[in-house]
Amino acid sequence: MVALFSDFLLAAGRDDDVAVIDGRPYTYADLRAAAHRIAGELLDLGVPPGARIGLLGTNSFFWIAGYLAALKLGVVVPMSDKLDGDELAAEAEFVDCAALLADRRQLRHLGDALGDRPVVTDEVLATDGRSAWPDASPAAGDDAALMFTSGTTSRPKVVRLTHRNLRANTESIVEYLDLGPHDRVLVILPFHYVFGASLLHTHLAVGGSVVLCNTFTFPETAIELIAEHACTGMAGVPSSYQLLLKASSYASRALPSLTKVQQAGGRLAPDLIRRLVAAQPTSRVFVMYGQTEATARLSYLPPELLETKLGSIGRGIPGVELVVEHPDGRPVAPGEEGEIVASGENISPGYYRDEAATAEKFRDGRLRTGDIATVDEEGFIHIVGRTGDFIKSWGYRISPQQVDETALLHDHIAAAVTVGMPDPDAGEAVTLAVTAVPGVTLTPDEVLAFLRGHLPKHMVPAAVHVLDEIPLTTNGKISRSAVRTLLETMG
Repeated sequence: MVALFSDFLLAAGRDDDVAVIDGRPYTYADLRAAAHRIAGELLDLGVPPGARIGLLGTNSFFWIAGYLAALKLGVVVPMSDKLDGDELAAEAEFVDCAALLADRRQLRHLGDALGDRPVVTDEVLATDGRSAWPDASPAAGDDAALMFTSGTTSRPKVVRLTHRNLRANTESIVEYLDLGPHDRVLVILPFHYVFGASLLHTHLAVGGSVVLCNTFTFPETAIELIAEHACTGMAGVPSSYQLLLKASSYASRALPSLTKVQQAGGRLAPDLIRRLVAAQPTSRVFVMYGQTEATARLSYLPPELLETKLGSIGRGIPGVELVVEHPDGRPVAPGEEGEIVASGENISPGYYRDEAATAEKFRDGRLRTGDIATVDEEGFIHIVGRTGDFIKSWGYRISPQQVDETALLHDHIAAAVTVGMPDPDAGEAVTLAVTAVPGVTLTPDEVLAFLRGHLPKHMVPAAVHVLDEIPLTTNGKISRSAVRTLLETMG
């Protein structure tokens, strides 16, 4: 196995083949030249081998080239473009970044937040200078990337991903998706998120290509790009598909090139999965499950089993073993609940500078996911909820996901998230926040009337709030904690 992940990603693509479409097409020759130019600039700035190199910006050709260069020379540290200067400064300080690669537009609002660290911007690709791609042979177990799992100025949690982790997970995904050089994926997810990064990894690894879309607020733009560039694949989190199905022509416009649709980053309601399948009959829908601590993917449900195993996350991907265990480590029997525990070469060695959290989450080298699930007689896994997310109301343990999914059956609801709010009598009051499909008026009473007809009495929300928008994480997923905070401020 080749240890250096950047070289692995650039090995398959032929010079004249398109690697990236970012407004215009860039070939693999263009990508190699850009990565070599950035690497040369970093070396001229005195960045030492193995240094941690920050990478800041929206998805772009420069971001990809910078990512490859940083992987080649040291440890890449992707940073969210949604964070403010103080948050970015805290992240850079925490991991001791030696340099930063940044889109010029991102630097305008940062001021001097990043101190005197050397910065290489996208302007470097328009200048003459040194190009370099030095020989390097890190061990497969050496860190290749540090991935932040939150964006706060408090002590962050940073997942260490090694060259072995990245290579193993990439090869597993390529295998079960059957990817090849003809595959071209539309990317609406940020590359600083492991799901988004996995799209880049898998398609470069087979000599395929990525089409960048940074404007998914208007999902019709994504539809146009799929059609224009004959994309064979796309990937999204639940909120992506909720918007796509209810606010675009995805379900009414034929997209014959689209053959692989990936969904991960949280549970998508079974009814919406059915609609997703029906929307594009030429596509195969892959429901997947993963975590940052697992590099990206842990399981998938084969598309041909969507009807018989709808609601399941499937079984472990190639090279990954998933078991559902009781707290004492015994595997659960079918129908019993336990925690999903994962092992494989894609599992991170732990958190950066956090031995206590590493010891708790990665005991014996296995990942405790924190997700509570059951298994059926055939070993397929069904997630019940996440530790800490269950709402305890009037003595009942309520899954907020079940309330969310039921609310989304309403044709006028675009997004839904359920939280437990403090209540002196119930303990926690089931509280629902929703947004309406564009152009539609929605009232709390209308939503409650619908839910009373679809949920047991104890699960019907005590209150419904219709919001203009629901807070998302920097990865595009609904933030349950941010919704709870917002509702607290509303009183």
